[in-house]
Parts: sequence; C-alpha cells; structure tokens
Amino acid sequence: MHNRNAHTALPIYMQISESLMRDIAGGRYVEGERLPPERILAASYKTTVRTLRKSLAELEKNGMLERIQGSGNYVRNNADARSIYSMFRLELPTGGGLPSADILAVEYREKPADLPEFGASNHASMIRRLRYLDNIIIAVEEIWLDADSGRVDPAQLSDSLYLYYQKKLGFWVSRAVDSVSIDPTPDWAPTEFGVPHGGIAGYIERLSWAQDPAPVEFSRTWFDTKNARYVQRLQ
Repeated sequence: MHNRNAHTALPIYMQISESLMRDIAGGRYVEGERLPPERILAASYKTTVRTLRKSLAELEKNGMLERIQGSGNYVRNNADARSIYSMFRLELPTGGGLPSADILAVEYREKPADLPEFGASNHASMIRRLRYLDNIIIAVEEIWLDADSGRVDPAQLSDSLYLYYQKKLGFWVSRAVDSVSIDPTPDWAPTEFGVPHGGIAGYIERLSWAQDPAPVEFSRTWFDTKNARYVQRLQ
C-alpha cells in the first residue's frame, strides 16, 4: 500500500496554519518578527491571498499572531497553543516542518510478545508509515492501537492519525510518554528511507493514553538523524 497524498486530513488553509505554527514553535520565526507580505507568503505556499488569510486567522485565534492594520502580521510565540501536530515531536534540523505520511501497511492482528502492555485486548490494529517533514523523508513508524479502542479502516486513514482517532473512533490522545534512544532500522523499511536495513537510526518508543487509566496505543519510530531531530519543549 503506497498512497502519498491520496487522502489528506486537512484543507489547504489548515495545512498552512499548521506549518506556520510549527515553524514558529521551532524558531524559524521569532517573537515580534513581521511575516513576509501576504502576497509573497501566499506565493511561497502556492495558494491565494484569500486562503492564506484564513490560515493567518487560525494563528491569530491560537494567540500566535498579531495582525496590525496597515503594518503587517507579527509573530507571537504562545507556548500554550495547541495544534493538530503538537504531539509530533520530530522537526527539521532548521526547526518545524509540516508532517505528512505514506501508509505502508495496515493489519489487524494479535499483539506480538515483544510489545509492552497496553490496552485490554490481545489484538490490535498495526499501521506502518513513512513520515515526511516538508516532503523530506525523515522516519518510518509502526503504531499499534488496542482493539478495544476501535479497528482502523485503511480506506479512511489520513496524515494525522490522532485526528482520525477523534473523528472516526471517538477518542483523543490526551498524553504520551516517549523513550528516546538508538536502534537498527527494521527490515520492512522502504529503500526511500535514508538509513539502510540494520543501520543505526534515532529511535522513539511511545505509549499514549486517551481518557482511561491504561495506555491505548504503542508506537515505535526510527528517524534519520541527518534530516530530523527530536524536540520536547518544556512549558
């Protein structure tokens, strides 16, 4: 299964606002900086000024932008702002980057013995994906969602898995605990990933919680340290 851009979670204006929010959080734009003129910024995203203004309105609503009539749009770095990708903690070396994904496989199966304990079922939906930031390949990931939380429909998956959980399965991820180390790249990783099979990559194991005391999801991510870095900001 390989369907890049076949199904996107977000309309264009939200993709732009999410990209800008991650760029601000990642330091590409700093507090008080004036953004480029709207026509120039719209052209850089290959969109219209009207669409861009909808994106900027989202940033203003999240407290990350101050729009001054006759002067321009000024960055406000609001540490409390929450975006769709706020829990995606990989960034480009220069900061930020809009996440997207190719779906490599979706299966419903018994949980392997090497997984930590999560959820109450002995079955789970398994999703493997190739991850991008600004269309640069940065990672491969394997996600396991406990069967009691719902069964993943591959036909409806999109770039934002957490948004899919909210809209299709009726729950949201409220917190996650990450363990970061290094690990050999798995043998199922596609050749497009920059680290060959068995080569050492950055490695993240994550347990995620919804509204119940027990975690509902386990994931593991191998990332190319030449193209991405793991960032956790303290608030």
